[in-house]
Amino acid sequence: MAHARISMYMPPDINPTQAAIAYGCRALPKLNEELQSEDLETRQKALMALCDLMHDPEYVYEAINIGCLESLKALLKDSDHMVRIKTTEVLHIMATHNVGRDGFLEHDIIPALALLLNDPQRICRENLHQTYKQLAQLPSGRLASCTWIWWALALLVQGYVRTQASRRHCPQEEDKSSAW
Repeated sequence: MAHARISMYMPPDINPTQAAIAYGCRALPKLNEELQSEDLETRQKALMALCDLMHDPEYVYEAINIGCLESLKALLKDSDHMVRIKTTEVLHIMATHNVGRDGFLEHDIIPALALLLNDPQRICRENLHQTYKQLAQLPSGRLASCTWIWWALALLVQGYVRTQASRRHCPQEEDKSSAW
């Protein structure tokens, strides 16, 4: 006679960092809802699952049609660094497909990405760079990317010039900075 034994260990195929994905045509709408959730863990899990799904161009096409790009654009401004990193990773994967690059141009993703050029997280900036590299493969993407990159760089330079000008007017702060 066999006895039932319950293991204390989790099964090897369960990933607690990834959201459960619905089947069929409900998968991406459910993930899009989770991207808009107030709960940080729910957003992070949805982004992890989305990273896996976006390798298929059919899912990229469906994600664009149901409005995932708007949700991802909003997540680029999230205060959590992991959400921003995973969002840029999803966008980078989407940009590897032609349909994704076209969707970026239609939904004005490039200006939202340009605001992350000065993000404190190195991985986020690397994903951003890879996304722009993919966008540069389309002639229209190249033009739009360059325009927004120059705009963002101009803002960064303008902020640097203002900082230098304020240091000239406040010699006490300059003395503190020269001590470093």
